Amino acid sequence: MEKSQSCLCPQNMLLPSEIEAKSLIPAVRAILAKKLIKEYSLKEEDVARVLGITQAAVSNYVRGTRGDLELISKLEGIREVMRMIDDIARELSTNKAYTPSTLAKFVGLTNYMRYSLLICDVHHSIESNIDETVCEQCRGTLIREQS
Repeated sequence: MEKSQSCLCPQNMLLPSEIEAKSLIPAVRAILAKKLIKEYSLKEEDVARVLGITQAAVSNYVRGTRGDLELISKLEGIREVMRMIDDIARELSTNKAYTPSTLAKFVGLTNYMRYSLLICDVHHSIESNIDETVCEQCRGTLIREQS
């Protein structure tokens, strides 16, 4: 696919799912990894298995050498996001695996980050030259999808 065909604007703008995959989900995994180790006393190997990542990735998340530290801090400051992450961590620590319930909660968290338009803040921090017309249309779509 040519660059001009991959989005609605001349520059190759990131799609919401790309922002989730590249920024939001890794930040949530970093928070979960730290929480599972510090609050639930899980070993890095167990956290890696539960989150579906490598032990090295867990180690880097815990040390703060992997993940967007500014985004992680922002997410940690949002009460509703942390409430959902706490709930997911509690289930993961108990079941030591994703269950249908845990997966549904994770999807609910990513949906919340879309519908609350938190994803827009993240997008603007990644790409500062976004056409505001495209933003308005995307925001309208995200809000309509919530209804």
